[in-house]
Amino acid sequence: MACAGRFSDQHALMCTLHLEHIDHLADMIARLDTRIEAATLPFAQHSALLRTIPGIGERAAQVIISEIGVEMSRFPTAAHLASWAGLCPGNNESAGRHRSGKTRKGNQKLCQILTECAWSAGRTSTYIGAQFHRFHRRFGKKGGPKAAIATAHTLIVIIWHVLAKTTAYRDLGSDYFTHRVDNPETRKRRLICELETLGHTVTLPPAVA
Repeated sequence: MACAGRFSDQHALMCTLHLEHIDHLADMIARLDTRIEAATLPFAQHSALLRTIPGIGERAAQVIISEIGVEMSRFPTAAHLASWAGLCPGNNESAGRHRSGKTRKGNQKLCQILTECAWSAGRTSTYIGAQFHRFHRRFGKKGGPKAAIATAHTLIVIIWHVLAKTTAYRDLGSDYFTHRVDNPETRKRRLICELETLGHTVTLPPAVA
């Protein structure tokens, strides 16, 4: 049998030490959790607002607040916050030559937690979830990490608006992109723009009743 063998006093001692070490680590984690909850208590309202954003849970909200605070006046726009966080993609084209589109260096802790939130949001039937899948299709079969980074940029923009306006997130719906693409008025504007880009002047007379 697979479990057959010797279990000596030495084995028993080592198991006891490992279990005591696990109990010690669990106690440390519990004490730190209590300290974190006490430290973030003054920001309970902001934490609750952040948790209305798909993919962001309690621990993620705590990390976000600890890294950027709740006062957005030091970031004039969402783009400033995204750039500071390192989630603003660099310019990938210059004089017709393509360069790297990687994000710039920024706050690694914030990037990491928002990337994890992006993966989580990708499993939801929400606007952010739909956007994650759009990015994934654009970047290809192995483009999950790139899609997560791109979605993390969306999250940091939403976070700025939620904290700057002290308001809960309102989801646009998982069918937002479908409606936008299928909307006749939107399609008309896109086609006109494409023709004008090619140098044509577009005039649309009123339809005959």
